[in-house]
Amino acid sequence: MTSSFSQKLGQLTPILFVFLWSTGFIGARMGAPYSEPMTFLTIRFVIVLVLLIPLALLLKAKWPSAKEAFHAFIAGLLLHGAYLGAVFWAIDDGMPAGLAALVMGLQPVLTAFFAAMVLKEAITRNHVMGFILGMIGISLVLYPRLQGGDFSVTPAQITASLIAVLSISVGTIYQKRFASNLDMRTSTVWQYIAAALLVGIVAYMTETQTLDWTPDFIFALGWLVLVLSIGAIFLLLFLIEQGAVSNIAGLFYLIPAVTAIFSWILFDEPITLIQIVGIIITGAGVFLASHAKLANMRNKTSH
Repeated sequence: MTSSFSQKLGQLTPILFVFLWSTGFIGARMGAPYSEPMTFLTIRFVIVLVLLIPLALLLKAKWPSAKEAFHAFIAGLLLHGAYLGAVFWAIDDGMPAGLAALVMGLQPVLTAFFAAMVLKEAITRNHVMGFILGMIGISLVLYPRLQGGDFSVTPAQITASLIAVLSISVGTIYQKRFASNLDMRTSTVWQYIAAALLVGIVAYMTETQTLDWTPDFIFALGWLVLVLSIGAIFLLLFLIEQGAVSNIAGLFYLIPAVTAIFSWILFDEPITLIQIVGIIITGAGVFLASHAKLANMRNKTSH
C-alpha cells in the first residue's frame, strides 16, 4: 500500500464511517414494522456470519487463538449484542426515539472518560470544549423531535438505554485494549457469534419470531447486513486500531445530524433552522475534539 493511498484512506475513513453508520437508523426504521427487534437482529447477525465465514476461509485469513477469540467474543457481546439489543428494545417498548438518541449522546463523553482511566489517554482542553459543543449541537438537532412530545418512560426503558450507551462505550475501550491487533476478517466472526447468541436467546425467550418478508424488509435487512454490520463495523474497528478512542467517540456526535439530513431526503422530514445551527455546532465540536489526533492517525497510516 502506497503512502499516498494510506494517507487518503486515513482522511476519508472517518467521513465514510459517519455516513454509513448514520444510515443504520434509516434501515432500522424501514425494517421495524415487519419484525420484532431481537428477531430482526438475530436474522441480521446470522446472515452476516453466513457471509463472513466463507470469505475468511477463502481469503485464508489468520484465525485468533483461543484467548484472542475470547476477547473478540466479549467485544462482540458489548459492541453488537448488548448495544443494539438494548437500544432496539427500548424504542420498540415505547421510548421516544429522540429521547433515546439524546441518551446515546452521552457515549462520546463516557468513552473519553473510560479511555482516560483504562488506556491513559490524555483529555485535553480541546476535547472538553469539543464535547461541550457536541452536546449543545446534538440537543439542537434533536430538539424538534423532543418538543411537545410524551416523555413518560418506564424504569425498564431507562435501564435499557443506559445499558446501550455503557455497552458501546465499554466495548470500544475493550476492543482497543484487547482486540485491536486481530485480523478483522476473523475476529468479527467471533464478535457476531457472541451477538447472535445473545439476541437469539432473548428472541427465543421473549418474542414470537414472526417475520413479514416484504420488499421493504428485505431491502432494510440487506442494507443493515452489508453496509452496517460489515462495512461500517470494519471501518469502526479500523479507526479504533489506528486512532485514539476518545477522538473516535467524538465522531458519534455527528450521527444524529447526518441522520436528520437522510430523513429529510428519504422521508420528507423537515429540517428546521435550529437543526441546521445544531448540525454546524456539532461539526465544529467534532472537529475541535478530534482534529489533532486524527491527523496523527493519518500520519501513522502513511508509514
